[in-house]
Amino acid sequence: MIKVAIQGIVGSFHDIAAHYYFGEEKIEIVPCNTFKELFANLANDSLMVGMVAIENTIAGSLLPNYGLLRESNLTILGEQKLRIQHNLVALPGQTLKDIHEVHSHYMALMQCEEFFLQYPSIQLIEAEDTAAEGLRIAKHHAKRQAAICSRYAAELFGLEILAEEIETNKHNYTRFLVVGNELMRDKLNVDLPRDKASLVFSLPHEEGSLSKVLTILSFYNINLTKIQSLPVVGQEWEYLFYIDITYTDYVRYRQSLDAILPLTQKLRILGEYKEGVQTV
Repeated sequence: MIKVAIQGIVGSFHDIAAHYYFGEEKIEIVPCNTFKELFANLANDSLMVGMVAIENTIAGSLLPNYGLLRESNLTILGEQKLRIQHNLVALPGQTLKDIHEVHSHYMALMQCEEFFLQYPSIQLIEAEDTAAEGLRIAKHHAKRQAAICSRYAAELFGLEILAEEIETNKHNYTRFLVVGNELMRDKLNVDLPRDKASLVFSLPHEEGSLSKVLTILSFYNINLTKIQSLPVVGQEWEYLFYIDITYTDYVRYRQSLDAILPLTQKLRILGEYKEGVQTV
């Protein structure tokens, strides 16, 4: 059985993503209150992997997780793209007219903003986790309160769905990374043909430094799928660039890294892995 650390509790979207990724493989979910706690657990247990949200198609990147990943010295072993379906849930026997407050993670509230414009009297309250708020309502029998969570969590906690799929954009996906140490690659049987890589590097203060790197990647038929820049703490106006690339020829991909190495600083491969499957 594989231990999988997640941010949140059983019933959360991290939990759902983990079960999608591992399929029929038996896993043990290790709930963590924060992503920092998740990475700390991974550091203390080399036989554990983590499922970490890294970006959402509506809300964008989870910026702190880039830093946690880079500082951890762990590697990306895989990814899962999960369709996020938000449901408004509450104790059985209530209707929307009974609800005074909705508690959920800030990102879930933001993703359902248009729905709540119809109900200006409902107070939206930020919380740490989506599923955890559903559990709290069920555990404390909190009437007149609702949570935003998955259908799976609602069924798990005995809650009733007042409104389903309330997310503003139905093309609402979150990309999760499976992270761990290289020793876990064989255990997870993920030594598949790899066609995606995540890199991080900094660049000198020279005109056109980034465009030179991108031009070389293009020359080697490397497809840039994402680029994210973050400031280097303590070094004014210096940035780290996190990029995701896909490739069809591993040899050409490695040649491209050799070619950009002299142009970059602190180049590091965060992971080479199989591009993730997207749920529908």
